[in-house]
Amino acid sequence: MNAPAGRGAAPSGAARSGAEDAVQRLVPDVASLAEALDDGDYLADQGLATALFLAIRLPQPILLEGEAGVGKTEAAKALARVLDTPLFRLQCYEGIDASEALYEWNHQRQLLGIRLAEVNDAAVVEDDLFSEQYLLRRPLLKAIEHPGPRPAVLLLDEIDRADAEFEAFTFELLAESAVTIPELGTVRATHPPVVVLTSNRTRELHDALTRRCLYHWIDYPSPERIAEIVRRRVPGSAAPLTLDASNAVTRLRSLDLAKPPGIAEAIDWVAALSVLGIERLDAAAVESTWGSVLKNRDDLDLAWARGAAWVGGGHD
Repeated sequence: MNAPAGRGAAPSGAARSGAEDAVQRLVPDVASLAEALDDGDYLADQGLATALFLAIRLPQPILLEGEAGVGKTEAAKALARVLDTPLFRLQCYEGIDASEALYEWNHQRQLLGIRLAEVNDAAVVEDDLFSEQYLLRRPLLKAIEHPGPRPAVLLLDEIDRADAEFEAFTFELLAESAVTIPELGTVRATHPPVVVLTSNRTRELHDALTRRCLYHWIDYPSPERIAEIVRRRVPGSAAPLTLDASNAVTRLRSLDLAKPPGIAEAIDWVAALSVLGIERLDAAAVESTWGSVLKNRDDLDLAWARGAAWVGGGHD
């Protein structure tokens, strides 16, 4: 495999120390990390900034939980930008397995190798067919093999959508920054990745997984904070409009919606309203742009029942 990743042996102290020094220079303390995240247009409160700082400096995997749309995935992306390092993202879903997360063998290339051997009247050696040249690397293995100088960020997104068997598969990675490939042995990271797991709590995660992680719950932000986020993401948007939309999204979230809007929908909504030249959110503006913020027919019916004027905050 790539030279930086070792098989069987733990990474050298010098390599690990060098990676730690590189990270420490970038983010020497919580305040500097929060400032760097802010410079990258990701607003993290003190609790989240502290949790992320510990995740990269201990280092230890971190589990971010919260409702959909609160910025869990964006936190991992922002962290990778701050560290100036690659982000390897694995989108989890029911039925995901090791071949999609870690590696699989290039069967077409293996068959080609067999045919070439037959043409040349050469012996087909099984070990040769299961060597590195036939290996297709997936996000987990790519993160483990990342050569540095700073660790990669590995995002296991929506881990709650995967099944318990896949959770168990991740234990070795989370505990030892290592993965085992039966045909090749154990691969240990020279620069252990910063592992971020996210969950929308569609099911309870196994204790064996959560014990291996730091934990942080991300609350849905206040309308004022949402407005600040939106203004950064939609340059030129009117300040009153961003606050109107942020308040409206918060009101909509108080309803029993199947798919409550989040920060991403607030951004999309303000972008659409701005393109239309709308500076305040009144009932007419709400009625003409429902599709930017609500993406479910039953949710639309429920919001209609409360009234566009209520959603818009009663602006004339």
